[in-house]
Amino acid sequence: MNESQIESQPIEEIQVNNTNITILGTAHVSKASANAVRELIESNQFDTIAIELCESRYKSIVNPNALADMDLFEVIKTKKASMVAASLALGAYQQRLAEQFDVQPGEEMRVAIELAHDKDLQLELIDRDVGITLKRLYRNIPWWRKLYVISGLVASVLTNEKVTEEEIEKLKTGDVLESTFSQFADSASDLFSPLISERDQYMSAKLNQVADKPKSKNILAVVGAGHLAGIKQTLNSGSGSSEEILQQLTHLPKGSGIGKYIPWIIVALVLAGFAIGFSKSSDLGWSLVVNWILINGGLSALGAAIAGAHILTVITAFLAAPLTSLNPTIGAGVVTSAVELYLRKPTIKDFENVRIDTTKFSGWRSNRVARLILVFLLSTIGSVFGTYIGGFHIFDAIVS
Repeated sequence: MNESQIESQPIEEIQVNNTNITILGTAHVSKASANAVRELIESNQFDTIAIELCESRYKSIVNPNALADMDLFEVIKTKKASMVAASLALGAYQQRLAEQFDVQPGEEMRVAIELAHDKDLQLELIDRDVGITLKRLYRNIPWWRKLYVISGLVASVLTNEKVTEEEIEKLKTGDVLESTFSQFADSASDLFSPLISERDQYMSAKLNQVADKPKSKNILAVVGAGHLAGIKQTLNSGSGSSEEILQQLTHLPKGSGIGKYIPWIIVALVLAGFAIGFSKSSDLGWSLVVNWILINGGLSALGAAIAGAHILTVITAFLAAPLTSLNPTIGAGVVTSAVELYLRKPTIKDFENVRIDTTKFSGWRSNRVARLILVFLLSTIGSVFGTYIGGFHIFDAIVS
């Protein structure tokens, strides 16, 4: 790459105290960006390389089989399955881009990591943990808008269409997370803020901290082009304590106080409905119980079946969902995933191929790691819908 090609890349230079920070804006679909990273680092003018990665995304690049170290049932039991599913969906989107443009996912970051290690340079991870970003995004929007987030992730997996020219241009100046939710991120500040604006502030605060280190005099920051302007503006403003900013941006807002009582209220209403039904007649009472089992168990079993679960797991979903829906301390998905894990333990090959397999829906059903997560999610969703539909049926039956 000659000098004119390097100059054509989006680059900003900023002075923070006595430290020079060069910010290179990269395109996630461009080999030129990876070459620009290589050329700049090999110029030997930098002592520190800062990259737009968090710890978990860094590990996924340096160790693609890191998922094999996870205790999958522990992930499900501790309610982290949704975050793992989201990470796999985002990875699937990146893999689709990689296949279309013949670029390895995160190639520019991989080049930066390898050269930093080869040249014994200080390597700094400056992005916020993707799990925290998604959780803040999730808690920043009302429940009905959460469907948009889910639809964005699902669409990124199910679609087989090529990325359009318009989307390509956005990717060249945007961000992978933003691109995944592109159909609504541009017009929704509550989505844009956690995905882009907050991360601009977070990375700026991290760069300020890195600049304060004695050995950091010349820093090369490799970030998505969509973050370059925001980081530059925040660094130039120099406002606020970096530590306070980081604490604020990693804090998870608490849900509404009444939210934790809603499952118990629903249980109380359902049980009260059964009691009223039996008080009117035993036939009505047993009819309500049978319909509750058929609706709740049936929808949970349908979710498990769609996920490609073992037939015994599907049966378990049918039997467990009507009971777990009356006990908010345990969900149907925990039970079904435990059975699925017992019946179909993931192999090393499943862990190795999970990031490729999850680029298509059939891969989610055939890969045992992805399928286990899918079984948990879809049987849970089925049970949730079953609870509300069954509850309305009980109410309708006792008032009619």
